[in-house]
Amino acid sequence: MTATMPGTAVEEEEDGQVAPDNPLTTKEGWRQFVEAEPSPPDLLDATALAELDEAERAAYDEARIDYHIGLPLVNTPVIRKVVGTSRLLIQLNRHQVSARRGIVVSGASGTGKTTALSQLGRAHELAARKRHPADPRRLPVVYITVPPAATPRMVAVEFARFFGLPVTRSANLTDVTNAVCATAARTSVDLVLVDEIHNISLATRVGAEVSDTLKYFAERLPATFVFAGLDADETGLFAGPRGRQIAGRFTLIDSRPFDYGTAGQKDAWRSLVAAMEASLLLHDHKPGTLAKMGEYLFGRTGGAIGSLSQLVRGAAVLAIENGAEQVTRELLDLVPVDHAAQRSASLRARRKPRAKR
Repeated sequence: MTATMPGTAVEEEEDGQVAPDNPLTTKEGWRQFVEAEPSPPDLLDATALAELDEAERAAYDEARIDYHIGLPLVNTPVIRKVVGTSRLLIQLNRHQVSARRGIVVSGASGTGKTTALSQLGRAHELAARKRHPADPRRLPVVYITVPPAATPRMVAVEFARFFGLPVTRSANLTDVTNAVCATAARTSVDLVLVDEIHNISLATRVGAEVSDTLKYFAERLPATFVFAGLDADETGLFAGPRGRQIAGRFTLIDSRPFDYGTAGQKDAWRSLVAAMEASLLLHDHKPGTLAKMGEYLFGRTGGAIGSLSQLVRGAAVLAIENGAEQVTRELLDLVPVDHAAQRSASLRARRKPRAKR
């Protein structure tokens, strides 16, 4: 899948080895993510549990810890909206020669933007494999992140890295871009996911050039582009002539923390907690325990699903390690959360006495 073009500086590595970490931003890492089928271990009954020797019990507990560490986020409204809207746009863009439509997923940290992006890509690739089972070379999805202080060449190199196209120092932007586009055409790319879009500032010359480079890729590749980033609508992504052009082609999907004010908002939050609770594999945990602690969990997390996931997963791991086999308020108190969630909880705590007065 390497595109080596005569007369360019894009060449194949001598050893052809793949980086050992295989992140999502490489085709190998992306393929592993798509093909990884979660297989939770069976929760043994009391009789089977008592028959385990010490080594078997340790292996059993370790398997459950690994399961809870990698516990996937539940299907949130943001994920459903991103997947549904993107699938429609992919169809609408199928015969578009230019001016294809795309999506910008924008919101605060911990609200599930990257998860929505990756789940969209996974669902689309699995669907493409079903439609084309005899085409193993097909790579329908490309996933990259925008590096900090990105330049146009750096973004092009990120695309090249995904495909496994090594880039020499002497390769210019045109060389890299042409090699990437040729490889994308041969592998039938039709969905491009670009994360960390907030690293582009249209207020700077370099940022504007990076935006132009992404636009050029969008014109060259017959694909639907989906961007995700922190508060993209507030950081100037839609400002100025370039921003207005983006606004005219991209649908904005807000990824916000859950609210806990109205009865409907409380029900939505409790439903989210209940769905996450249902995936726990603990012997003595009573269903509904976490749902009853909805207000406490909201206070600890500020409604951010990423913080909620960390809290529940951490408590589940502690419950296995200390033998409690149930998530309790005491264990949840031991799990640290991110600073944003702590600050949100502190602000709400200061507002409550004022409201009472």
